[in-house]
Amino acid sequence: MTTANVTFGQQVKNYLSLIKFSHTVFALPFAMIGFCMAVVKDGYSFSWDLFVKVLLCMVFARTSAMAFNRYLDRRFDAQNPRTAKREIPAGVIKPQHALLFTIINSALFVATTYFINELCFYLSFIALFVILFYSYTKRFTALCHIVLGVGLSLSPIGAYLAVTGVFKLVPVLFSLTVLTWVSGFDIIYALQDEDFDKSQQLHSIPAALGTARALMVSNILHVFSALFVIYAGIAGEFHFTYWIGAAVFIGLLTYQHILVKPNDLSKVGIAFANTNGIASIIFAIFTIISFFLA
Repeated sequence: MTTANVTFGQQVKNYLSLIKFSHTVFALPFAMIGFCMAVVKDGYSFSWDLFVKVLLCMVFARTSAMAFNRYLDRRFDAQNPRTAKREIPAGVIKPQHALLFTIINSALFVATTYFINELCFYLSFIALFVILFYSYTKRFTALCHIVLGVGLSLSPIGAYLAVTGVFKLVPVLFSLTVLTWVSGFDIIYALQDEDFDKSQQLHSIPAALGTARALMVSNILHVFSALFVIYAGIAGEFHFTYWIGAAVFIGLLTYQHILVKPNDLSKVGIAFANTNGIASIIFAIFTIISFFLA
């Protein structure tokens, strides 16, 4: 099927598939934590206008990052059996259209931050650089997973800054939680392409260290993620409800390491999408509830 003979609705579905819109469940709940912490716990005024702008920033930033990643990796995706059916190598979306989509969403992201506050506007260029630069990193460093984690970690502190315009310890701790959590589960996800990455001279923790050691690194990162969650709860002096969400989050971090073993990668998909998506949503729900009960 080509872009010339599809309906508008199908084309929308193609672009949503291109950017894996369903994966917004990873970072968006943490952005809501940052926003609600500023408004509910720290007493800043709520504005629907600002709330919508924060949501739009999340959508535009993530869309530009994913579209650019698909555009830049199109040659590798075409050669990898796991990714050969993605929209660009399959001919569903033209490369130049994906690049234009990236440029439009990047411009919309920066423009939206301009209408939030001056600090967010200036920081938007740094944020955009990080999330787009990630797509290059597999070409020269196995630390690409960390760069991805940094990109997604901007969501809670970014949302908090959108409301307050100031930095604070606890939102930074939530950002560190996201950084180590995302980096850890991205290593697990990359286990599927260990052999392919080696054959194409692409860099990743699994390609550099092998499956068993890569899982060990992922485990260590998730231990730090759990510690940041605990530290945030202590520093923020949150209601007991927070600790219910924290326990579920840490439990699901542990569960994905039970699912994925060096000699059995059959459940990587479940560990990556289902477990982490549920962990993020439940943690956000209980954390936000705790703000109202404090």
